[in-house]
Amino acid sequence: MNTLLQAGLLGLQFITTFIVSYLLLLTFAAWRAPKHTQSARANQKRHKFLILIPAHNEEKLLPRLLVNLQALAYPKEAYSVHVIADNCVDKTAEFATQHGAIAHERQDDHKKGKGYALQWMLEKLWQDNVAHDAVVILDADTIVSENFLDVMNARLNNGERVIQSYYAVQNPESSFSAGLRYAALAVLHYLRPQGRMVLGGSAGLKGNGMVFAADIMRNQTWSDSVTEDIELHMTLLLSGERVTFAPDAVIQAEMPDKLTDARSQNVRWEQGRLQMAKKYIPQLFTAVLRKANHPKKAFVLLDAIMEHLIPPFSVLAGLSVVSLLGSLLWWFTEARTLGSQPSTLGASGTTFNLSLYSLILSLGVLLGQVVYLLAGLKMVNAPRSVYRVFIYAPWYILWKIWHYVRILFGFKQQTWVRTTRNEG
Repeated sequence: MNTLLQAGLLGLQFITTFIVSYLLLLTFAAWRAPKHTQSARANQKRHKFLILIPAHNEEKLLPRLLVNLQALAYPKEAYSVHVIADNCVDKTAEFATQHGAIAHERQDDHKKGKGYALQWMLEKLWQDNVAHDAVVILDADTIVSENFLDVMNARLNNGERVIQSYYAVQNPESSFSAGLRYAALAVLHYLRPQGRMVLGGSAGLKGNGMVFAADIMRNQTWSDSVTEDIELHMTLLLSGERVTFAPDAVIQAEMPDKLTDARSQNVRWEQGRLQMAKKYIPQLFTAVLRKANHPKKAFVLLDAIMEHLIPPFSVLAGLSVVSLLGSLLWWFTEARTLGSQPSTLGASGTTFNLSLYSLILSLGVLLGQVVYLLAGLKMVNAPRSVYRVFIYAPWYILWKIWHYVRILFGFKQQTWVRTTRNEG
């Protein structure tokens, strides 16, 4: 192996080692994080919630959520449900009304998407002076834990202003794709936020199951980005706000059973992530420099930069396998060279030692990812079916890397389209 390839391999290993080390830091921190929210005292305030559900042609899945919301363990007079039937051509609005929600129909051929729908709804509610203390954002394909509002009420009483619930996959046993997505979200939506709460970072916004104090929403505007949740999170961080995490307020959402159905959703997410990284990393870095004398505030921003830099787990795993194969080739080549010249030391011996260190480092990086993933699954009490689907992981990783590379080099562009899901 020539010197240029060796340098490239060591560079890749340095990057993956740094990323995996940070993920392990979050992992160890997450074990120390509380798993339950302290219940509100009897004399604490009962906040009034507005639950907003942006829905585009969701007549099949929306009724299930609305029935679910009627069963929340929270006073019925303290929350109201508003469905934004956004550019619908089905019976979304009709079904919303039938199931006790307030339906708001919106038609706009030019401003399409979740961000536009939410901003339109909020402005309408403000104009009507609808009383509320906090706003909840839910997707129409979601199921919410019975204690959701009770947990969020307690956290608002504790002074938290922006709160993200644990967003999980509802149907992990339905297909290998859903099972692998469940595993990915266990670390992305549970382990990392838990670790960040211990270290003093910001949990991030996941687009679903988000709660905002009323004044937060009045000071922000939902963007038209395909990843409007990431953009809002960046705006909040730069304005000095921090998102906290409620691990015991759980929402579960449908995920596509087939990779072909998940393609547009994955392309949209990764395309949006790259756009947000390009736009906000420089701003975050500049803000870090301004906060140099405030270590805690600077860490929140540095952690946000790290979240942008960490690639999807499948991509990280794929790069780690490539690194391992390269190290094996390097070590094997140098071992054969030394074997044919046993008395030769010096530069050749030094190269052999470096190749061995490279191999050990590659194995350590892969082992670190295994620890990270298994820890996340353990924390969320993942069903056994999720562990069994890892036999399909190589195929999923290749599929994910193929789309990620095409997005990275601009070969794939995706605007918002409704994702095909398991709707019965």
